[in-house]
Amino acid sequence: MTSTLVITTYNWPEALELVLNSLMNLSAFPSEIIIADDGSGDETAEMIRAYENSFPVPLVHLWHEDDGFRRTVILNKAISMAKGDYIIQLDGDCIMHKHFVRDHLKMAEKGIYLYGSRVTIRENYLSDLFKKKTTSFSFLDKGIKKRTRNLHIPFLGRLYKSNNELSGKLRGCNLSYWKSDFMAVNGYNEDMTGWGREDSELVVRMMNNGILGKRLRYLGIIYHIFHIEKSKERLDINDAIQKRAIDNEIRRCENGVDKYLKAS
Repeated sequence: MTSTLVITTYNWPEALELVLNSLMNLSAFPSEIIIADDGSGDETAEMIRAYENSFPVPLVHLWHEDDGFRRTVILNKAISMAKGDYIIQLDGDCIMHKHFVRDHLKMAEKGIYLYGSRVTIRENYLSDLFKKKTTSFSFLDKGIKKRTRNLHIPFLGRLYKSNNELSGKLRGCNLSYWKSDFMAVNGYNEDMTGWGREDSELVVRMMNNGILGKRLRYLGIIYHIFHIEKSKERLDINDAIQKRAIDNEIRRCENGVDKYLKAS
């Protein structure tokens, strides 16, 4: 099985640097890494270039022009070019536990997508975090909260079962699935712009297409760097799109990834 780690980012090179630093400590690597950049400035590009030869697998920086929050678009572009059979998604403000990739790959099953939780890094710890460039956190670390999510206990994690219910714990910053399942529903719905529901709407269509979800608990740990939430001005619109997918059991969106496949 080949795999692609897709990391989304936008104009926060200080956070992305810590994410890339955490890559260096991984116990297992994906086959390739794609940084899906939603229009960051030159500072981010320069920082990524400094890491291009740091990993044993290719690091690709995919950028498009800044035209507002277009996460669905940059993810579709990234996944359309991904060479891996299996996709692991991460946001550029989420530091990885050393077994993050290994856990996703070990738990991968046909017909299943995986979603994990995130440990929260406290706002009052950010100064120390960036000064010390911290990428590992103990259970009792004062810089984190929701610390029970920082317990890495694989045998407990394997007790969780798959189901066809949309979990409120699902986050696109800790999500993995087979690329073929993503393509079958035409990827992300690009009618959804602005923050909110783009990941869960994708998963709704996957479930409508027979794919089950499984939670990664005590596995697949990430550490989310605190930041002010993005604007939710389009949340009602995106909610309505997701509701239509649920009510009408929609499996495939119209405005999706296929346009990039045709272009290539």
